[in-house]
Amino acid sequence: MKPRKTPPTPERQAELRAMLRQNATERAQGYRDRALKVLPHVCASCGREFEGKTLRELTVHHKDHNWKNNPPDGSNWELLCLYCHDHEHEKYKMAGYGSGGGGPESAGLAPSIFSPFADLDKLVSVEPEADAGDDDAQSPPGDDDAKDPGK
Repeated sequence: MKPRKTPPTPERQAELRAMLRQNATERAQGYRDRALKVLPHVCASCGREFEGKTLRELTVHHKDHNWKNNPPDGSNWELLCLYCHDHEHEKYKMAGYGSGGGGPESAGLAPSIFSPFADLDKLVSVEPEADAGDDDAQSPPGDDDAKDPGK
């Protein structure tokens, strides 16, 4: 990427500075920055510590799964790494809560008509098992003399 040939005008610089200040103010009011100030930088699930550049991998998880519930003391938050956060929401979906629903039936979809083992018996020929009391089942193949001692 080529650098600009001319620097931005003083008006444009002032405009950019104002935008940066506004963004910083909005970020400071956001619950993620507040959670990072209040809570230790450790994943509440796996215990992994975060600092510096890896801090971006730490996410704020709402314990009651309501992202609008942001008390000032942070009692509804816990910091989780990306992997644990995804796992937590997957558990919540599998339990049948939240937007995951708990299956296609709850979303109003018909159950699948696909059965993976429907024609399995046609594909695989199964030989009937011999009875437990049958002597043929217990002797090795080609050992016919062992069955009849009179030969």
